[in-house]
Amino acid sequence: MITRISLLFLISFSAIAQANSDESSIRNLLATQNKLWNQGDIPGFMAYYNHSEDLKFIGKNGITQGWDATLARYLKSYPNQEAMGQLTFDIIEVDVTASKTAWVIGKWHLARPKLGDVGGHFTLLLKKVKGKWLIFRDHTS
Repeated sequence: MITRISLLFLISFSAIAQANSDESSIRNLLATQNKLWNQGDIPGFMAYYNHSEDLKFIGKNGITQGWDATLARYLKSYPNQEAMGQLTFDIIEVDVTASKTAWVIGKWHLARPKLGDVGGHFTLLLKKVKGKWLIFRDHTS
């Protein structure tokens, strides 16, 4: 009986530790994206999105399908550092589900002294692919 309880405890502890590790990895991914954006590196920022036609970006103008189209959208919307401004994220929730998918809810803000600040909320769906978290869906408003 004690062995079964010990085994259940170890399994539960291991699952919690993995979820905490995954959440930490996702928060680090977003911090890296934040840094890359603020350096003016949109392709670097995009490296954390799933590089396929399956990627979907949902924004105020509708759905952008695919990595290449999403990159083109970012480059058109933010043609220079002045337009990109300085990005900050406020991560409200990271919910790791089944250790291979995660949802992130947060707020974003672009400080743009000459063009005016903008911001809103986002929801991300991430999937773990070959041990690396990637964004598959980005709904930003």
